[in-house]
Amino acid sequence: MTTGAAGNGSRTDLRLPLGLWGLSRVLLLLCVFKVVVIPGPDITFDVSHIYQGWYEVLRTGTYPLDDVTWQYPPAAAFAILSPALLPFLGYASAFFVLAFLCDALVFGLLLHTGRRPGRSLRGAWFWLAGVPLLGPTAYARYDVMVTAVAVAGLLAAGRSPRVLGALAGFGAVLKVWPVLLLAGAPKGRATLRSWSTAVGAAAAVLAFCLVWMPGALAFLGYQRDRGTEVESLGAMVFHVVRHFGWDGEARMNYGSIEFLGPYVSTVSTAALVLTIAAFGWLLVWRLRARHFASSTAADAAFVAVLLFTTTSRVLSPQYMLWLVGLAAVCLAHRSSRMRRPAHLVLWATAVTQFEFPVWFSHVTRSDPLGVAVLFTRNGLLIAATIVACRILWRHTVTEPRLAVAGGAKIPAQATQPEREKTLSGSR
Repeated sequence: MTTGAAGNGSRTDLRLPLGLWGLSRVLLLLCVFKVVVIPGPDITFDVSHIYQGWYEVLRTGTYPLDDVTWQYPPAAAFAILSPALLPFLGYASAFFVLAFLCDALVFGLLLHTGRRPGRSLRGAWFWLAGVPLLGPTAYARYDVMVTAVAVAGLLAAGRSPRVLGALAGFGAVLKVWPVLLLAGAPKGRATLRSWSTAVGAAAAVLAFCLVWMPGALAFLGYQRDRGTEVESLGAMVFHVVRHFGWDGEARMNYGSIEFLGPYVSTVSTAALVLTIAAFGWLLVWRLRARHFASSTAADAAFVAVLLFTTTSRVLSPQYMLWLVGLAAVCLAHRSSRMRRPAHLVLWATAVTQFEFPVWFSHVTRSDPLGVAVLFTRNGLLIAATIVACRILWRHTVTEPRLAVAGGAKIPAQATQPEREKTLSGSR
């Protein structure tokens, strides 16, 4: 009787998030199916023209060798070909439905995880809010599929390092950034298992793609020649100097609007140097980290992707979906301290929908409105990155060192309240 009542109460508790998720996702579907029209450029163009064009080429048994817009790792072909799983729908319609299903998978995983001991439903609520804040772009790019792989891997990290490794390795051949999920794997046997499995999975998928059809590595040359996208951190320089006589322009290049002209290559190189420096910091953190809690894998992955995203010379709107997914996994852990940077990311995601597509024409013209919205979004991302790095360092390097200096020992799987109690007792 009691069990049944508890079960009914649990189901009742889920009615609100499930209802809100369903309502918000119906609105997203109405947008991508153009029942509701969002101001600005057609966000479905990439799917209905670029993706579908790649689909037709891939079906002939080769990668798009002559298309400079193909800048993705070889396993991206799986995502581009996935609408074939729904042959009764047109290409774009099938793609949007599959994106919706991946969104549902992430939400379901976060709900399931949030009901376990030591976990929280905050992660599910965060994902529920974050995806519609990004707008229909979330369903009009294949990044939601990649994010689903990453979220599944991180949620499995505590129980199975090999599952984390396999999904991180597969994700790396799908869109590179999921390899960063391995940054926070606990030192020792867990690291060996997850990293070795990731290498094996990535090698196996890459080998399959190389044998499957020619041109699997053609994307490397096209990606190398990219410039500075108008939405990136480095582009903020040119948005300003445009008003002081800079002799350059913003136009379509390699599949996106980029700045072309004097000093662009210098800024692109500076962005690469920043990325290398960010990964250098991540390596130093990895070597000096002393305490890995249950949430550290998610926290470190969130920080790593924040660093990668913020310093990238390409900062497309769909990148925010990666951060929303990883932040949601962080918040699914009660021991995580990433709530503040996660909320900064949520605000940045909301601003991103205005940056693209609503006011994208203002951004490309570098007019006051465009500059204001872009600087706000990128400023929030910079703040989130700095705060997240400080939190990760403090709770895995500084506090454990102080505790050891004070003669205290922190259990490897201690919760945050237990850690605080141990640290306060050592002072």
